[in-house]
Amino acid sequence: MILDSDVLIEVLRSNPQTSRWVAAQGSTGETLRYSPVSRAEIGAGMRRGEEQGIAALFAGLNALTIDATTGELAGERLLRYRRSHALELADALIGASALQHGERLATFNRRHYPGIPRLMSPDR
Repeated sequence: MILDSDVLIEVLRSNPQTSRWVAAQGSTGETLRYSPVSRAEIGAGMRRGEEQGIAALFAGLNALTIDATTGELAGERLLRYRRSHALELADALIGASALQHGERLATFNRRHYPGIPRLMSPDR
């Protein structure tokens, strides 16, 4: 399962409901993954003193690989959904990764991931 940036941010904010949900997914043997795009987004918004917590979170997850196929799929998604769903490059790449690898995608922002068949939204 790929955890979208918004889910990871809620875990970093110590949201108990989201943290419990993510932990429950991991306890079932589910491999929890993240996109390097999410790592970049979270790193760009990091405040002083948050480095260690962020590093610890990502150390417990597996990174996806972004390659030429991911880029091609993301471009197709942008062409199709940019205007209708306000889709931006970061979410197009994350959604493309989910499609490419056949992974479930956990996000609170379902609107940015049209056409993702294995989309799920943890409760906040």
